[in-house]
Amino acid sequence: MSSIITGEAVVLELRPASFAARALGLLVDAALNIVLLVAFLIGLAAAGEDLDEAAARALTLASVVFCLVIIPVAVETLSRGRSLGKLATGLRVVRDDGGAIRFRHAVIRGLTGFLEIYLTFGGVALTVALFNDRSRRLGDLLAGTYAVRTRVPMEQPVPVFVPPRLRAWAAAADIGRIPDATVRRASQFIRQAGRMAPLSRAGMAASIATELSAHVAPPPPPGTSPDDYLAAVVAERRSRELARLTQARRRNTEIGERLQRLPFGS
Repeated sequence: MSSIITGEAVVLELRPASFAARALGLLVDAALNIVLLVAFLIGLAAAGEDLDEAAARALTLASVVFCLVIIPVAVETLSRGRSLGKLATGLRVVRDDGGAIRFRHAVIRGLTGFLEIYLTFGGVALTVALFNDRSRRLGDLLAGTYAVRTRVPMEQPVPVFVPPRLRAWAAAADIGRIPDATVRRASQFIRQAGRMAPLSRAGMAASIATELSAHVAPPPPPGTSPDDYLAAVVAERRSRELARLTQARRRNTEIGERLQRLPFGS
């Protein structure tokens, strides 16, 4: 996964496409373009009796350029980096900064693709893609683009609740002074804890628990593990915030209904 920081200091997490997905998408696109080219050539052959040799060669060359260069460039420009092959494999071409590609990017990719895909039967494209971290072909390197995955599995939410033995303590604890940044760190740790190595998980849990303890009183019962402590604090704070917002919404609704009942103009 690659991280991109936008001008608003927002971190975008993009998943570069794998080599296999890119190769499959490239194969689908190339096959479709070649089928279209064959259809054009068959049509020219059917009308060849009325054309001289020079005109037939010119039309054949124009058909090759149209099917293998112009159409791919037009499709990528109009679809902002999508094509039938990329739709089938769940990919999209974006700029290095994560933005949608433009006409100039598509032109560079299309012209280079004619060389590295069709003239070398995909050999150059596959070779270059094998030796870079984002599986970029030569056209991507020249245009400043790469392919990302658009079909990302949805991350399942991790249930957070107060451990039974800490319910009484959490209900009476003062947790209203915890900074939002510290709570976000604790929540993020809880979501990612299952994917962390045991030593890293224990060290980070202890570090965040120590940071939280400066804003929580009284301390938890003796023997409370850092993981249980973080879960109890995050779950209890979430419950209190939800109760506060629910009460505020109910109060605003009651005030609105009361104002609607007042006679206008009085």
